[in-house]
Amino acid sequence: MHSFQLLCSLLLCNALVVAAQRKLQKDPEQEEEENVTRIRMPQTLSRGWGDEIEWVQTYEEALTRSRNSKKPLMVIHHLEECPYSQALKKAFVSSPEIQKMAQEDFIMLNLVHSSTDDNMAPDGHYVPRILFVDPSMTVRADLTGKYKNRMYAYEPEDISNLIENMRRAKTLLHTEL
Repeated sequence: MHSFQLLCSLLLCNALVVAAQRKLQKDPEQEEEENVTRIRMPQTLSRGWGDEIEWVQTYEEALTRSRNSKKPLMVIHHLEECPYSQALKKAFVSSPEIQKMAQEDFIMLNLVHSSTDDNMAPDGHYVPRILFVDPSMTVRADLTGKYKNRMYAYEPEDISNLIENMRRAKTLLHTEL
């Protein structure tokens, strides 16, 4: 009986060692497949506005990161099912200059719901609208689109205006703060 228990213990130990080795030794093809899957997985916070951009999750987090990094905040208000939002998103993603500035020079937030801060809807809750906030937490009322009835609206053909406002947000940051 004693040798039977010893044999069972040895078999159990052997099974544990084999399982541990298998866990440590991944199949190189499987590992490469997992990496490819990871690379292709879109960042959920981007919501299609640029997967290479680091997006923050909440307005409060965005304000804190803006203040700490001394970078301006760019807030995009949109709705997934809105055709105007979809058209602007496509133009936004297609602009290498916007994507580069968004990656390097801004804290980025896109919202599909309204912020609790009334300053984020100075002229209404329409979509899409884009506002800039400097690190002192001041909404830049001077950085607007070209429409008088929707001051913070941009359309796909307004991308050059958006690029100019992004440049101004960076310049104002260094000259005013």
